[in-house]
Amino acid sequence: MSVWNLLSGLVAPVTNLIDELHTSDEERLAIKAKMFEMQMTLATQVMDYEARLMEAKTQVITAEAQGESWLQRSWRPITMLSFLGLVIADSFGVLAFRLAPQAWTLLQIGLGGYVVGRSVEKVMPSVKNLLPGERA
Repeated sequence: MSVWNLLSGLVAPVTNLIDELHTSDEERLAIKAKMFEMQMTLATQVMDYEARLMEAKTQVITAEAQGESWLQRSWRPITMLSFLGLVIADSFGVLAFRLAPQAWTLLQIGLGGYVVGRSVEKVMPSVKNLLPGERA
């Protein structure tokens, strides 16, 4: 579920209530405009939080990848390659047991961390320029 859908779902009952009020059209429009402004402010704050969270995750992976120790730089790739090997072996029925759903989830999270981290590095400057008060 997207942030916008979540916020719209929270604000929609209030907006519907405003429609039912017996006030002038100008008052209803003013209240609706204020609600939309509040919804946009909340969406911007949530997006900013998510962007900072992704940035922090990216920094962790980058710090590990640039670490001095070979083990520090390599533990994630080794772990993901091990799980990838298990997934391939499981797909061909080579394993004596089936992989648990948690193993698939772990592989998705691990691979997703690299893909998302790299994507955030590329997209973040554009997102920051779209946020109010962040334009350079």
